[in-house]
Amino acid sequence: MRMNLMLGVAAAALMLPTTAFAQSTGSAEADNVGTTDIVVTGAREAGVGGVDVPNTSKNKQVLNQTFISRQTPGQTVNDIINQLPGVSFQNNDPFGSAGGTLTIRGFDGSRISQTFDGIPLNDTGNYAIYSNQQLDPELIEQVNVNLGSTDPDSPTASASGSTVNYRTLIPTDDFGARMIGSVGDYSFFRVFGLVNTGVLTSFGTKAWFSGSSATNDVVFNNFGKINKQQYNGKIYQPIGSGKDFISISGHYNQNRNNFFGSAPLRYDTNVFTSTGGTGANAAAPTLNTGAVRTAGTGSLNRFPNSRDELPYSIARCQIATPRAGVADTPALVNAPGASNNGSGCGTSFDERANPSNTANIRINSRFSLGDKLTLFVDPSYQYTKANGGGTVTARETGFTRTTGVPIATPQYGFIGGQYYFGRDINGDGDTLDQVTVLAPSQTQTRRYGVIASLRYDFSDSQSIRVGYTLDYGRHRQTGETGFLQANGVPFDVFPVNNGIAAVNGGIIQKRNRLSKAILNQGFAQYIGNFFEDKLRIEASLTGKWFKRDLTNYCFVTAANGNLDCLATEGSNAAYASANPYVVGGTTAVPTITGYAAPQQRTYKYDKLLPAGGLTYTVSGALSIFGNYSKGIQVPGTDNLYQAFYYPQNTTPANPTPETTDNFDAGIRYASGRVQASVGPWYTRFQNRLASAYDIDTQQTIYRNLGRVDKYGVDASVAYRPINELLFYVYGSYLKSEIKTNVEIGRCPTVLTAANTTANCTVAGAPILAQTAGMRESGAPVYTFGGRVQATLGPLELGAQAKRTGRRYVNDQNLGNFACTVALVNNVCPTVANVSAAYTGTRGIQYQTYDAFASGYTVVDFDARLSLDWTGIGGKNKTYLQFNVVNAFNKFYVGGFTGGQTLSVNNTIPFVQIGSPRAFIMSLNVGI
Repeated sequence: MRMNLMLGVAAAALMLPTTAFAQSTGSAEADNVGTTDIVVTGAREAGVGGVDVPNTSKNKQVLNQTFISRQTPGQTVNDIINQLPGVSFQNNDPFGSAGGTLTIRGFDGSRISQTFDGIPLNDTGNYAIYSNQQLDPELIEQVNVNLGSTDPDSPTASASGSTVNYRTLIPTDDFGARMIGSVGDYSFFRVFGLVNTGVLTSFGTKAWFSGSSATNDVVFNNFGKINKQQYNGKIYQPIGSGKDFISISGHYNQNRNNFFGSAPLRYDTNVFTSTGGTGANAAAPTLNTGAVRTAGTGSLNRFPNSRDELPYSIARCQIATPRAGVADTPALVNAPGASNNGSGCGTSFDERANPSNTANIRINSRFSLGDKLTLFVDPSYQYTKANGGGTVTARETGFTRTTGVPIATPQYGFIGGQYYFGRDINGDGDTLDQVTVLAPSQTQTRRYGVIASLRYDFSDSQSIRVGYTLDYGRHRQTGETGFLQANGVPFDVFPVNNGIAAVNGGIIQKRNRLSKAILNQGFAQYIGNFFEDKLRIEASLTGKWFKRDLTNYCFVTAANGNLDCLATEGSNAAYASANPYVVGGTTAVPTITGYAAPQQRTYKYDKLLPAGGLTYTVSGALSIFGNYSKGIQVPGTDNLYQAFYYPQNTTPANPTPETTDNFDAGIRYASGRVQASVGPWYTRFQNRLASAYDIDTQQTIYRNLGRVDKYGVDASVAYRPINELLFYVYGSYLKSEIKTNVEIGRCPTVLTAANTTANCTVAGAPILAQTAGMRESGAPVYTFGGRVQATLGPLELGAQAKRTGRRYVNDQNLGNFACTVALVNNVCPTVANVSAAYTGTRGIQYQTYDAFASGYTVVDFDARLSLDWTGIGGKNKTYLQFNVVNAFNKFYVGGFTGGQTLSVNNTIPFVQIGSPRAFIMSLNVGI
């Protein structure tokens, strides 16, 4: 049976498979096995208003180009999916090129798999998602979100939770072109162009090519810039007269951004200190109110109280002319007479650069090997060059030491957190100075992948699919330094291009390692449809074999991963002799002195991941679904390097993978007027990985923290009562429960009058953060929102709103406090926390922030005015579009990651300031 459906996507009349709701070519077609064959022939859209709830066993939510095109041109796809249940995204600015923070069902970005035409986008080292490097939204045919599971061929090492998949447009049969020009607040200017070649050969070859450029000022200060350019292309070759094809696509993205808007999450208005309170039977200390804290991004600043305190100013200065024979320092500057933050020109957070070059080549293909056998092959190649970080102080001397094992001969490199060059850096002819230089963390990645599968159809309603997935990432991480201009701006934002050498010719860097992150994966999947296709059953088993081949060229000096990196390999032997590495204790609880020398290690992780689900069609439009899947995240390479401090055969050097058991169920109703879905879900999260205090080694290490249970409900309804009116509402509730208290320290083995506190009255007892029963921090308790869209002749009007609930700041769900003196046993030694016999210095505890960031509501408006009457371009392809983002300029705490355990902490977390209101006007011309 075949049905003819009319599909219309504004400004892009494209022939595309409306049910390609998975990331790889094979998974996309597997979703359709046994379903009604849908032929797309014209002008009716898929879903309702661009919102789809496909009838699969997974809880899947889809937005297509009809919805996407109403959002701000150039917007990151991760902000667009913020209009789906279960998804929470905080954009760093209104335009999409400055980054943001993504969570889905409370899982942070490092636990979400994001793919682009099937290829994985998560960082191979730390699994991060970079929202500012995503595809131009005009090229996205559809984006789908698996709220709680992955596909059996998903090339991911990190997806404990959800997946975000988007697929690009298929070239059109006819020639066409599209140009969009956008202007807006904060000097926003963007140009996008797309050309469809139409069919070029008698074989049906067709292609499209596009380019875009976007710039804007950063939204919170008077200095930074955002600059992005992107180029894409796709060649599509049908094979024969059926569904077979091969397509080759290319992508290049370049970002040149400044950091901005990350402020300390504190609202205390002054710097507080205390005097007195020292010694046994001492009187209570006195609180002293010091300098006023102003809004800004420095460590002594605070979070703004409102948008009235924005923008904050970045003072500019010039480095003073170096003086021969004088020990110059970074704080010596010219006009305006002082450095911008007391440390030197170019050293503030907002002056830091965050550049990236990313590129990929993707092939998608389908080959019929017979009536019942079909082969799908999707190979890919990716390249990344990026860095992030700030400035450091370079020393023109060498490193020597008189304590411990003496080091009389100067050493050069990154040693003890300092940079020793042993030569003139600032050109004044002496080697007496300290000089500010650029020192970001540099990454270059070459990544090869393939997703291949073979499907055999036993009948129209039953099939089996087997396949293989490879993800091979070569990850080079370095930390070269670079020169700054007199105003603190880098000569080259990529110091890796020409790093500064030490006197012995070696390049000095703060890290130096080579990683190979390799995934070999096989899977088998069965799909069967029964009872006249009312019942669909899916079952799969995926085997993942991970390998981490890691080479560290630096010394690891502490359990927290601190490094010393000598400028030349020839210096390593002498440095190792001066810092002998001695292991004691047991394999479970090793004790270490000295430094772990440069070395190579291999880690392997294997896991079988079952999944299964069903859908049952109760009536033509009503169905129910259920799904189970097991997920995994293996330790990332960045964190495994921290474990190099311990011998590889010891417990602290071998964190185990975290796993999830994900359960979904629900009800769907899908018709031409309504797309609706509602269902509960439950996830058991085992062996949560994080850096935390280890009670045995008494060090902060990367380790497993135990179990977290997550559960909630997701719902959405899109309803079009008449063609000219759309209503869309969605919402989610999330509950997470940490099952155990987290160990954050241990009481001293010998208690004295100087170290006994209320929480440490037993020598050697564990110190616990009261996390059991609490919610995970960083994730909203609930979200809900909606969209209304109306057509009034040539004018289309839209309004959408999103309410994001409270987000706890720490895993104890308590207020955040600081102390006027150093913490003792992880508490402030206040009069209440120590006895009268306490011989140390008592402090005063004061609140810096509430237990949670308050909920907030953001409202957007959009309007589109058809310009068909001008005769410019094709029908329904030329229009003016207006977007107002955060129309009421709501002030709120933006993105931050969870996982902070301590409630009393003198180290204050940094969070983004919520994106402000912006107006954008765009002219779209299509032919």
